[in-house]
Amino acid sequence: MFEILSSPDAWIALLTLTFLEIVLGIDNIVFISITANKLPENQQRKATNWGLFLAMLQRILLLFAISFLVGLKAPFYHIDTSWLSMGISGQGIILFVGGLFLLYKSTSEIHEKVDMPEHGEEELKSKKISSLSKAITQIVIIDFIFSIDSILTAVGMTNGIGNKPGDALILMIIAVVVSIVIMMTFANPIRKFINQHPSVQLLALAFLILIGFMLIAEAAHLSHTKVFDQEIGAIPKGYLYFAIAFSLLVEFLNMKMRKKREMKNKTVNE
Repeated sequence: MFEILSSPDAWIALLTLTFLEIVLGIDNIVFISITANKLPENQQRKATNWGLFLAMLQRILLLFAISFLVGLKAPFYHIDTSWLSMGISGQGIILFVGGLFLLYKSTSEIHEKVDMPEHGEEELKSKKISSLSKAITQIVIIDFIFSIDSILTAVGMTNGIGNKPGDALILMIIAVVVSIVIMMTFANPIRKFINQHPSVQLLALAFLILIGFMLIAEAAHLSHTKVFDQEIGAIPKGYLYFAIAFSLLVEFLNMKMRKKREMKNKTVNE
């Protein structure tokens, strides 16, 4: 069953795929962190771990149903007018709805945090998620949206590896399990860091808005959407992750400067 692991090419593919799953899971960790931080403190770690564990099970089940996911790419309805042309598919609808959900969730969270001083304590408490199951449900739903893209990417990377039909599936399952375990290790420290730094919270929400737009653009691209004979292209993920990394670097430098300034002011006051 695991003869495929004796091949050097399989190990290279496994390491690459695991790294890719971790990178593609960054946006998932950000969403999980923001959602879990709205729970009471004693339930936040549990929500993060359960959310990632259920995400792992969900991705493994989707790997076994890969033929169903591939079938979702086929358009089932076409629109062809003088200015708009597109083929609507199941995968496109899932990505489009997921993008809209991220835009709504992120903008509402930003609005809540920006207007926080104007809210009373009771009103702020009412906006928190009181149910662990409700938080986990939100996490599982958004992970399903993120899983579509990462799993189809994994299928493309492992295509042709091994002599048996199940070899590629074994590699993908191992990569998913290893990447989720690594994300579980770092997810809670990331959640605490985001919760302790309001500016990073806003930056993380801004990332989710970018990802929401990316999902909508990808849905349009997969549907071969043309507006006035101009086809909508997919946004390269490398650009998106570079923008996120650059923004985080700038924010960390700002945090370091603020910390030095606070220490200097404290020394002067003493």
